[in-house]
Amino acid sequence: MYWTMHLEGGPRRVNHAAVAVGDKIFSFGGYCAGEDYRSYTVMDVHILNSLNMRWSLVPIRKEDYGHPLKYPWVPFQRYGHTAVAYKHLVYVWGGRNDEIVCDILYCFDTRTLKWSAPTVMGSVPGARDGHTACIVGHKLYIFGGFEEALEQFSHDVHCLDLESMTWRYVQTFGEPPSYRDFHSAVAVHDRMYIFGGRGDRRSPYHSQDEIYNSDIVYLDLKSMTWHMPRTTGTVPLGRRSHSAFVYKSLIYVFGGYNGIHDQHFNDMYSFDPERNVWRLLESRGEVPCARRRHVCLVIGTKLYLFGGTSPSKQHDPSGSNLCDFNDIHVMDFEPTLKTLALMTVLEHRIDQSCLPRDLKLEIRSMTTPNIISRPLNNTG
Repeated sequence: MYWTMHLEGGPRRVNHAAVAVGDKIFSFGGYCAGEDYRSYTVMDVHILNSLNMRWSLVPIRKEDYGHPLKYPWVPFQRYGHTAVAYKHLVYVWGGRNDEIVCDILYCFDTRTLKWSAPTVMGSVPGARDGHTACIVGHKLYIFGGFEEALEQFSHDVHCLDLESMTWRYVQTFGEPPSYRDFHSAVAVHDRMYIFGGRGDRRSPYHSQDEIYNSDIVYLDLKSMTWHMPRTTGTVPLGRRSHSAFVYKSLIYVFGGYNGIHDQHFNDMYSFDPERNVWRLLESRGEVPCARRRHVCLVIGTKLYLFGGTSPSKQHDPSGSNLCDFNDIHVMDFEPTLKTLALMTVLEHRIDQSCLPRDLKLEIRSMTTPNIISRPLNNTG
């Protein structure tokens, strides 16, 4: 594993949600310190082309009368929501601004770049943020989060059938994970794995007496039974607002925050669901700095990490002690010999004057600041 690229200049976003569709990454919402999150501004959508590493901003679509579409027909800007990709569609659910939470399901078409609010049936989950969402087959599974109306953490499972657009509460068996929010969930075959998150010693209520659990638990989606495997290896310290992703049937965890220790992380662990073994991983290259509320996505053999926040090393006149990131890091799980050679040139500052022009440009692309390209053409 090799961190091969670090670029600045993308959208500055924290607690956003993103998916990969083909060669593109679609990032939805999130926040940045100093912005207003009490209004109903339309959620922003940024697209990263992973082939040329350029960001584009999707323009706000107009109505027939020339006025911007507004909530509830399109989602308002928010944080703590989830986004999942199903075919060429992206479903966004939950999340909040500084005033309200939302329980409306929204769909973003990655071909037309248009929003819609599909009609749903069944029992809609209570509005929440800090939950997780996984796609298995044609079904979307929601777990956990903080429910606004009840003012408490959740450990419930809800399912949306994306063919019939019907919500239902899922009756599970066995001991469920503790009440929590800002955990991670990933799907491996017919299992949904839950790791980390923030709970409370008086759960399900929020008393500010936080707990951070390091157990990994999975829901067998065939029997709807919870299991807590007995694990070995180097287990990560409990954390929230981290990222989890799957590569070749292994589960990976990066970064996050532990409020008890007041510690941000930039470590990476792998978990083997077949052997139930944790490993602390070492990687080469420029490792991203410690952070939380970022996003990690895999395209092919590469991991794309962007955004998030961590304590600032400089004084901020606004009074904030956090630094919100606009960077993107790329890690290659299977770097080619060519990639390794180019990284050696960079690391050891070897003279590049004798290299062919195409190789010079490739090396430059690994370190040149990223500039957001102009907005995409408005498609309606």
